[in-house]
Amino acid sequence: MKQKILKRLSIGVLAAFCTVSCFSITTVKASSLMEKVEERTDEETDATSATDTSSPRTRANHLNFGTVQINKLANNQCNVLGVVQAFHDCDKLYLDMSLEQKSGGSYSSYKVWNFTGLNTSLLSKSINVLVPKNHYYRLKGYHAAQDGGTKESTTTLTKGVWIGD
Repeated sequence: MKQKILKRLSIGVLAAFCTVSCFSITTVKASSLMEKVEERTDEETDATSATDTSSPRTRANHLNFGTVQINKLANNQCNVLGVVQAFHDCDKLYLDMSLEQKSGGSYSSYKVWNFTGLNTSLLSKSINVLVPKNHYYRLKGYHAAQDGGTKESTTTLTKGVWIGD
């Protein structure tokens, strides 16, 4: 009786030992699972911020320049900044910013803001934005100054900045 019990027990222990030794246990770091999903191209940068500044293509009487900037603040947060600078107080300044997210190899609009300033020569906005991490983000800007019947404009586009681990 004791031999039958010992035999069954030893067979059970041997089976458990074989099962555990047959399956290899692999330790996986969470950071290795969160590798960059998107490949970096010439449209992106390794830096944690990107800026673009533009002036009108023709000689301007009203609009001096427009600037946009994106800064990585955390693994899921960025700051976007847009500026419109005129040579003098204008009837109206326009600042449109579009935060774009890269997914599947191409960029698409993630969030859009539209601002106007009346009877001023400077319009600037800075916004902190929570975003899904592990994507490239870039900022597109439209900058315009209108005075009387004349409207002058320019566009800007930063390189993509990695927001994630």
